[in-house]
Amino acid sequence: METKELVKPEKISQKIQLVKGEFTPSEASHVIGSLIDEKINFHKIQRLQQWEGNHYSNSDELDGRITELQKEKGIAKEFIAQSFQKNQMIKIDGVLEISIIDNDLKDN
Repeated sequence: METKELVKPEKISQKIQLVKGEFTPSEASHVIGSLIDEKINFHKIQRLQQWEGNHYSNSDELDGRITELQKEKGIAKEFIAQSFQKNQMIKIDGVLEISIIDNDLKDN
């Protein structure tokens, strides 16, 4: 009698609870601002690396994403400012969802 090993299917997506809890407006502002700033810096580094490789490269997509994130940061600050005035807590539930892209399916 032959025994076959069962192949466990590979996990193709994962959720990570990045931020969860209640925060004072000051804490929430710091947490959200730091996350957005980190992502902005990531794109700025990508843009610099792209420019170092080719001084004539088009960085419009990266510039657009940086601008979009800066606007989102401003929107978040305005939202949090409302809670300062009323001395309210802010609940943050930030889930990061990541998934593997199958390159064989992507090309079709």
